[in-house]
Amino acid sequence: MSRLQEEIKKYQESFKQKVPQDIQELMLKATKKLQEQKLSKNALKVGDKAITFKLKNANYKEICLEEQLKENDFIVLNFYRGQWCPYCNLELQALQSINAQLKALNGKIIAISPQTPDNSLTTKEKNELEFEVLSDEFNKVAKEYGLVFSLDEELRPIYKSFGIDIITANNEDSFKLPMPATFVINKNKEIIYSFVDEDYTKRSEPQTILDIIQKNK
Repeated sequence: MSRLQEEIKKYQESFKQKVPQDIQELMLKATKKLQEQKLSKNALKVGDKAITFKLKNANYKEICLEEQLKENDFIVLNFYRGQWCPYCNLELQALQSINAQLKALNGKIIAISPQTPDNSLTTKEKNELEFEVLSDEFNKVAKEYGLVFSLDEELRPIYKSFGIDIITANNEDSFKLPMPATFVINKNKEIIYSFVDEDYTKRSEPQTILDIIQKNK
């Protein structure tokens, strides 16, 4: 089992001890509903061309995918829900752990969420991230990548009871979020790896990302 999977499993065991069974069942039911809709089939896949974009980073500087691809052989594009999501934080920390190896392969990580730049900065500082964390206002880019869904209405009061304020985090009240996703994009803007899952507890393996890039060097 990978380190990321171990951390996820550890968190899940702790969550099960703390959260009432009926709430756990509601959360599982909402995930199952998403899986039944097979939303991931609409996401960009291996062989598709990456859609370029310009988004603000945590310091309000505009970052352009096109320019990043001129400077790097590979871009690892990670869509996450927000700094309020423990699974996202575990994944971002796992990506940080391979950041130096990716740089050595002339690769760069770019993480994207619908959060405001200020909340992206919180994410960056909280997880000690050395890569770009961008703000995708109203999920515009996530929509183009086929990732957006609406948080189940039954989950909204549950999240609120956990102290999660998505409206404030994203500065809008649609409750739309991206499915967690990771894409590896090469110099020709071709997607050479795609991981998308309706189940927010499932995340891409950092080692798989490294393997894909090494194979395509």
